[in-house]
Amino acid sequence: MANRIQVLLKSFEKERIDGYLVADQTNMLYFTDFLGAARLLVPSEGESVLYVYSVNYDAAKALAKNCSVELLKRGEDADKKSGQHARKLKIKNIGFDALDASVYIKIKKALKNAKLKPSGQLVWDLRKVKDGTEIDYVRKAAQLTDMAAKTGPEVIRPGMREFEVAAEVEYAMRKMGSEGTAFETIVASGLTSAYPHGGCTSKKIRKGELIQFDVGARYHNYAADLTRTFLVGKPTPKQRRIYDIVMEAQEKAFQKIRDGVKAKQVDAVARNVIKKHGFGENFVHGLGHGVGLAVHEPPTLNESSKDILKAGNVVTDEPGIYVVGYGGVRIEDTVLVKKDGAERLTKASYELVV
Repeated sequence: MANRIQVLLKSFEKERIDGYLVADQTNMLYFTDFLGAARLLVPSEGESVLYVYSVNYDAAKALAKNCSVELLKRGEDADKKSGQHARKLKIKNIGFDALDASVYIKIKKALKNAKLKPSGQLVWDLRKVKDGTEIDYVRKAAQLTDMAAKTGPEVIRPGMREFEVAAEVEYAMRKMGSEGTAFETIVASGLTSAYPHGGCTSKKIRKGELIQFDVGARYHNYAADLTRTFLVGKPTPKQRRIYDIVMEAQEKAFQKIRDGVKAKQVDAVARNVIKKHGFGENFVHGLGHGVGLAVHEPPTLNESSKDILKAGNVVTDEPGIYVVGYGGVRIEDTVLVKKDGAERLTKASYELVV
């Protein structure tokens, strides 16, 4: 944890800044191991300061690492206070991760003559490559997610409502130690399985329908992400064909993932498999995205990505075919990029029929 701030400080000279303001909650969590602060100020010299309102002050004092904790009293403005503190420290050029326009203007006034510089990429460059502890946390989140994927086929029955399935699998994850869901669970059956984010409704599941099942657990704030496609009953030849194409695309993309490979090349491997079988226009999203404290973060794996995969990246491999008016198939795993290949962190069964 302490090393993360030290690495950030090493980038100051190249970025031509002498301070950094962290406003994003997840970034503050990344640097201090505390969620619930208002702002984090990292000066080039001296101790970093975490600004916290009274509701979270005692918790921050007990739990936050590598920083001093400063109380924001009732009515005090976090942006004005952090800006005034930066001025007192004689910070002339301050980078920041993400600020709303109104907040930017407010801090700019508090800083007076100092310059504000958008430098969000500095933090993403750190967060993209996971350390050993982070990988352990994602691995555990993946194991909990696998429990959900195992529970899904066990509970799905014709006539069951989509939200009932979601409730059962989320309960199973919670019982095993998940801190909650990484995102809203998707159980999209029938025609809505053709929508990549088909949601979870009161619709009753019917025999013979494709069911898109997308779920993720959280462990120590780290996420995992998995999609399986299920079907109650016997698949039609077309359903089986689409499923097998997506499975082939997913596997071939997985075999391409390794340190030093361009992310767009991995996307191209899966996309070319799907195009070859005549469903190119039905693969409507990128192959994958990074996973960590956020369920969607860099690096991105799509046709226009400029990212190069590095050992320690955690990404998804999730090709899909979506035929509007018919149904859709997606198969997704959370994958760890290694020096000489990749490791699937989610390992649930790929069986189509339940």
